[in-house]
Amino acid sequence: MSRGRLRVYLGAAPGVGKTYAMLGEGRRARERGRDVVVGLVETHGRPRTAGLLDTMEVLPRKRVFYRGASFTELDVEAVIARAPRLALIDELAHTNVPGSRNVKRWQDIDEILDAGIDVISTVNIQHLESVNDVVQEITGIPQRETVPDEVVRRADQVELVDMAPEALRRRMAHGNVYAPEKVDAALSNYFRVGNLTALRELALLWVAGKVDDQLDRYRADHGIATTWEARERVVVALTGGPEGDTLVRRAARIAARTKGADLLAVHVTSADGLAGGDPANLSRQRTLAESMGATYHQVVGDDIPRALLDFARGVNATQLVLGASRRGRFAQVFSRGVGVETTARSGSIDVHMITHEEAKKGRRRPQRTRAALTRERRLSGWAMAVAGMPALTALLWPFRDDLSLPSEILFFLLMTVGVALAGGMWPAITAAVGGSLLLNFFFTPPVGQFTIDDPENFFALVVFVLVAAAVSTIVDLAARRTREAASATADAELLSTLAGHVLRGGAALPSLLARMRETFGLACVTLLERVGEPGPDDQSEPESWRILATSGGPPCAAPGMADTDVVISESLVLAARGRLLAAADRRVLEAFAAEAAVALRQERLQEQAERAGPLAEADKMRTALLAAVSHDLRTPLASAKAAVESLRSTEIDWSPQDREELLDTAGQSLIRLDRLVANLLDMSRLQAGVLGVSSQPMALEEVVPRAMDDLGPLRERVEGDLSIELPEIAADPALLERVLVNLMTNAVRYSPAGAKVLVTASRHGGSVEIRVIDRGPGIPPEAHDRVFLPFQRLGDRDNHAGVGLGLALSRGLAEAMGGTLTPDETPGGGLTMILRMPIAS
Repeated sequence: MSRGRLRVYLGAAPGVGKTYAMLGEGRRARERGRDVVVGLVETHGRPRTAGLLDTMEVLPRKRVFYRGASFTELDVEAVIARAPRLALIDELAHTNVPGSRNVKRWQDIDEILDAGIDVISTVNIQHLESVNDVVQEITGIPQRETVPDEVVRRADQVELVDMAPEALRRRMAHGNVYAPEKVDAALSNYFRVGNLTALRELALLWVAGKVDDQLDRYRADHGIATTWEARERVVVALTGGPEGDTLVRRAARIAARTKGADLLAVHVTSADGLAGGDPANLSRQRTLAESMGATYHQVVGDDIPRALLDFARGVNATQLVLGASRRGRFAQVFSRGVGVETTARSGSIDVHMITHEEAKKGRRRPQRTRAALTRERRLSGWAMAVAGMPALTALLWPFRDDLSLPSEILFFLLMTVGVALAGGMWPAITAAVGGSLLLNFFFTPPVGQFTIDDPENFFALVVFVLVAAAVSTIVDLAARRTREAASATADAELLSTLAGHVLRGGAALPSLLARMRETFGLACVTLLERVGEPGPDDQSEPESWRILATSGGPPCAAPGMADTDVVISESLVLAARGRLLAAADRRVLEAFAAEAAVALRQERLQEQAERAGPLAEADKMRTALLAAVSHDLRTPLASAKAAVESLRSTEIDWSPQDREELLDTAGQSLIRLDRLVANLLDMSRLQAGVLGVSSQPMALEEVVPRAMDDLGPLRERVEGDLSIELPEIAADPALLERVLVNLMTNAVRYSPAGAKVLVTASRHGGSVEIRVIDRGPGIPPEAHDRVFLPFQRLGDRDNHAGVGLGLALSRGLAEAMGGTLTPDETPGGGLTMILRMPIAS
């Protein structure tokens, strides 16, 4: 059985018409003769959406019971048993009620697809996992129901249901999305024009990325290697030379000319891994490219033009940015160079050759590296060349009449190869020249003279010298390559280690400097930052520099006091003292310096984030406060105002009973308003850390009845069961009473009608536990901590239930008095709030 196909309607916000479009497509499919059923659709009370269900087959939902309440969910078994050709299932990101077949609805849909049934579903952009945090930052509202992006990307078809923000707001104003009493609050909060515009852009960009993936898959399946200019992609090639900064900035400007263009930086390394650009330059240029929104890539290839073009065509690039050749004119006579060769092979890709200050200055000659062989081996080679050749001559002299010249040449060649293996190229060449002279004088007729009678003997000696020179050169090159490979491996291990130090977080910079000092055997390593503007003679002035971090002995106070200094930027210098470093070591040190700059930037960004965190929390608190109290302040004020104005009216003769009822309404509204304002003031004092707490020994038998009396009419729904043998606790009487009132009020609000809230207390070790027990719907364990967030209501209930401040304030007050407040499940269903207070000493 083949797997069913999934089609998803993606929207930027609720109300754009995803469900309507899904039902419309279902009706059209049914008219074409397909077997279509509605597995689950949420109409949200919208008449036009509900009207599309009139003539369609709707499967009954499955009823799930949880914590004494009844819920309905998608009946997966019923859909699979019905086996339609197409099933319509709304809200892909929905979280099922605990106890359901699967945790998420997308998992239900996955089972239905495995049964060979096609599915059409819907989802909003804010529910995609990858953009969840971005949406929360834009709207200020966390989305707790999410779906992995991969689930939607695997869909066979994703269709965007788009609507302009102004059009969506008009729909809301006409009552086509939410009930009339919720329209004003929605338009002034989540559905602001700015929010909707940002969400719309997110949806468009996500769908564009999905289209890019489909295009890449199509080109790969059909073997299409040519570039399709569906979207601008600019690739900049970096060699690790000093011109790389110029190329990155120019490529960024080219990409910025087209909105939405992608920028990619690429560096080509040779297959042997021994040759490459300056690691310090590459690290700096990578950081620069990523700061401009580019992605950095590294590919391997000996043919650089081919490797560049293969990468560019692989990412469907439209433009390639290269630097003008740094080689001189004489070198360009023998080879066209990477730029010219790449341009000739580029085909439909536009190639930009960017001039720079390093153009045609010639490549910098590499620093002379250490000898390929050790000093001991070179000395042994010279000894074999100087003493070995005469010794071989003396050994062969008695057999000169029995051996032919070619045999004697082979013995001398064998000795030359041995010298090459032991001492390298120059001792072997010396041995070859000396051997040829000895062969000429002692073994080539006429013997005893440096003359040769037979031309064949002359050519034999020449070939001997050439072969000996070639063998010695190859041996020396192999030894040099071996040492370079070992050095490259060591450098790679060092660079991997330093990258790991940066990724470890907080202590990355001190640890990195310590690693640097140990690696190069330095006395101290110091990171310096310039103070003020650069001066002409400030390199040796400690007053012009500030020490950011140091490792080792007494720090270098200025770059001029160091044995080696590496300039990271105009204001940052790495100073090392202890010994002078070789050129090869300095390249690795420059890479260390570049990573030290990255670590410093990470530390400073972390410090800024820590400073901004409290400000962001305070701003979030203010935003939530304004959103939450907009209704709760207005409702009691409006009720009290209406009651007072009715009493003042002279047009109506109120009966004593009516007057009493109006006065009671006004009184209750003002009490509610007073409690709300008191909670807000206490929460603000808690946030500011200025809440005054006066703890003293007190008996629960005194404070609990007072708290129950403060409940007013709700008092009858609370029952106390306190032991008279409880010890006194240490608490602030007024604050403890506030905590108990909030807990009991919350418990009564969510308890079923007729069910009483029970308040008990017992001693446990050095504390007394006060339990407020209700028989309401309760909350799942994963939401226990969430109920204590200010201005949060579990399940996103409407504002008629209060601002969601009571539990947050209660926990804050309890902790201020040295206690704790935690939730627990009530056996048989419900929620138990446990208040632990210390026993008075």
